[in-house]
Amino acid sequence: MIEKKHWLLPEGISETLPPQAYALERLRRELLDLYRSWGYELVFPPFIEYLDSLLTGTGGDLNLQTFKLTDQLTGRTLGIRADITPQAARIDAHQLRRECPTRLCYQGTVLHSRSDALAASRSPRQIGAELYGHGGVEAELEILSLMIESLRRAGIEDIYLDLGHVGIFRGLSSQAGFDQRQEHALFAALQRKAIPEISGLLADYGTDEPTAGMLVSLAELSGGDALKVAADRLAGASQPVQHALDELRRLAGLLNKRYPDLPVHYDLAELRGYHYHTGMMFAAYVPGMGQEVARGGRYDDIGKLFGRARPACGFSADLNLLLKLGGGKHQVEKAILAPAVDDPVLLSRVQQLRSAGRQVIQALPGQPGDAEEMGCSEVLEQQGADWVVVAHASWNLKQEIQESTE
Repeated sequence: MIEKKHWLLPEGISETLPPQAYALERLRRELLDLYRSWGYELVFPPFIEYLDSLLTGTGGDLNLQTFKLTDQLTGRTLGIRADITPQAARIDAHQLRRECPTRLCYQGTVLHSRSDALAASRSPRQIGAELYGHGGVEAELEILSLMIESLRRAGIEDIYLDLGHVGIFRGLSSQAGFDQRQEHALFAALQRKAIPEISGLLADYGTDEPTAGMLVSLAELSGGDALKVAADRLAGASQPVQHALDELRRLAGLLNKRYPDLPVHYDLAELRGYHYHTGMMFAAYVPGMGQEVARGGRYDDIGKLFGRARPACGFSADLNLLLKLGGGKHQVEKAILAPAVDDPVLLSRVQQLRSAGRQVIQALPGQPGDAEEMGCSEVLEQQGADWVVVAHASWNLKQEIQESTE
């Protein structure tokens, strides 16, 4: 006989059960209320769109992550979203079409064809915020501040930031005159910080010695003092590189002024989302955990193919991961169990408790189980003419029901 395990879920696909599901919902509400208080408007993009729309402006980075299927109505290829950011950009560029800065926020499930570094799950609950229409570092500062506040609201206090800028590598690549193939090969080696491989590639490309030296040094420019060291090692770099370094320095100064105790790490060779971002990139980490807990950056080109390129920056995180790392801050309060007694005084007391925000479960006649099994830490007990909330002491529900109905 073949055992049919109909309850099994696909690998990397999970479900959230009580009481974690409500704790997750409480965190979602708190964060969306936080974004609203900052002026970020909530949007609900569709779970599925035409593939070319979902991948617009992402440089193909999301292509391998996106599930694809054929629309039976039109024959066109559809994609199940792997990231909500391109959808928010479409809404800003095509639907809203405002001249002033636009602030949007969102929360929804995304689906990945494979796991990524942000979460082991292939169906993370993505939450984030995007700011369109401002190209200055003040926009990155606002987004970074909102990301930091989001982590703190989730109960994650011990964080540090990792900052980088794709303009440094792009500027040096342009200065060296690389073609697309050469740039991609060097990019891959740089991500591994494989200095001998980088040096070999540069020698094969015939890169001039000053530019080659600066490209090799990128692999070593990381740490809290990376910007100071970069000022010396990249002194001969082109104007776009100097502009990118200036932006990083300015953002670093603003961050230090606003969050003087926040550790900031710089890595000029870390280019996550290189084909997607156009400027600053950032990620938040917690000690002892290799994957980032939130990430974001600038991606000004994303709205171009939607008919309206605007400056854009934002961040996103996995709500499941935030809840997990929050240390139980949003743990759901235990319920109160009321006996199966049709007493007007009891019903009035139950309504009073529910109106005050407490969860009260009224037992059903003859049901099995005790208060603890039903997730109740307290019970309503009759004391004289009143009903009082008391801590249950292994209170047996079935026995109490029988006694109350005799």
